Amino acid sequence: MNAYQRKRWLGLFLVIIVCMLGLSSPIQHFAAFPNEVRLFSGQLKQLDYSMPVHAQVTSDSQLLQINGSSGRSTSINLNKPVTIQSSSSGETTLKLKLFGKIPFKTLKVNVVPDLRVIPGGQTIGVKVKSAGIMVVGHHQVVNDKGTKVSPGETAKLQLGDLIVRINGNYVNEVYKVAKLAEEAGTAKKPLQLTVKRGTRLFETKLSPVYDAEDRAWRLGLYIRDSAAGVGTLTFYAPDQGVYGALGHVITDMDTQTPIEVGEGQILQSNVTSINKSQNGEPGEKRAHFIKESKVLGNIERNTSFGIFGKMRELPAHSYNQQSIPVAFAEEVKEGPAQLLTVVNGQKVERFNVEVVHVTRQQSPATKGMVIKITDRRLLQQTGGIVQGMSGSPIIQDGKLIGAVTHVFVNDPTSGYGCFIEWMLQDAGVLLKTTNLNLKAA
Repeated sequence: MNAYQRKRWLGLFLVIIVCMLGLSSPIQHFAAFPNEVRLFSGQLKQLDYSMPVHAQVTSDSQLLQINGSSGRSTSINLNKPVTIQSSSSGETTLKLKLFGKIPFKTLKVNVVPDLRVIPGGQTIGVKVKSAGIMVVGHHQVVNDKGTKVSPGETAKLQLGDLIVRINGNYVNEVYKVAKLAEEAGTAKKPLQLTVKRGTRLFETKLSPVYDAEDRAWRLGLYIRDSAAGVGTLTFYAPDQGVYGALGHVITDMDTQTPIEVGEGQILQSNVTSINKSQNGEPGEKRAHFIKESKVLGNIERNTSFGIFGKMRELPAHSYNQQSIPVAFAEEVKEGPAQLLTVVNGQKVERFNVEVVHVTRQQSPATKGMVIKITDRRLLQQTGGIVQGMSGSPIIQDGKLIGAVTHVFVNDPTSGYGCFIEWMLQDAGVLLKTTNLNLKAA
């Protein structure tokens, strides 16, 4: 064997060794372990390196207890689970050294104040008033010359635009627009509009046209100022007096653009029947508002993760009025879980589901997990996930982990869920923390 062949065989041998090391359990555990860990105050967190070596762990403060020891330096066996716990919030850094000498891992630990919420599951009525006049369509007006025109299109208004001011005055009620159009048309003056498109504000002029058929001044626009429907309450945070619901943004049914909330209310709702889901046809809860004069809470925000606001009291018929802990996004795992929702009347029931996929997210994003309904009773009653079930809380290992958001049209037994962490941030009860070094599942 010449020198060239020996080099080739040596290179192949080294490649095999590297591959074997990369596939070994200890190396995989080390590579997948994050550089930062978060936990709630009082929570016991378990770290598992599964490496057959001893190490010395040191902390830059006495914030944490390592394996029950509160000393700044503790000897640990990395082949066994390592537990960390803190009774107060704060940040610290842990440094691991193999055999007490060789630097191995630096771990940032962020302890946040303990947070517990009451899971929902109740079906709620939702009434939203937009922060202006929503443009949901155009139409042609026949003027006195018999010509079809659309003043709204001439003013370059688009579907999804929000008219926030007319002639300098704030307006969010459709019935007032007709009067303003008549006054402007009679005076032969254009309306001065302030329009919001996305995050941009701009000014435009719109000249009403007299409709010879209807004998009224028209804008050539279809407009709307409110929306209503039903959804599911996800949580109530009693210490802060706020709630979260739906798990997804409320959009206008015609333009599919998010509704910018001016004001809104949530009310108690009663499920009267279920239109079962089938492949290709998502079902829905049929419900009606009850005790409309009794408002449960207001709506202050409409975000990608649902609606949020103040709640005066927890709705009746809770599955359990005891608060439970919540889970960070990185704590959610594939496996069995439970779903709280209403399928008849106002009774909240618990059903079995399976978290079949978890997407590790470094920042807020929808579709954090895929869930599958496994409870035969729920499948018999609903066929799977139905419209109106969005916001139903998902519980795993005694912790609130997320909420149902969407159903798979071609497989209604499955759907997406969002992490509860993102909803809690939008509700203002959980501060945003440093992004973690996480990997996709």
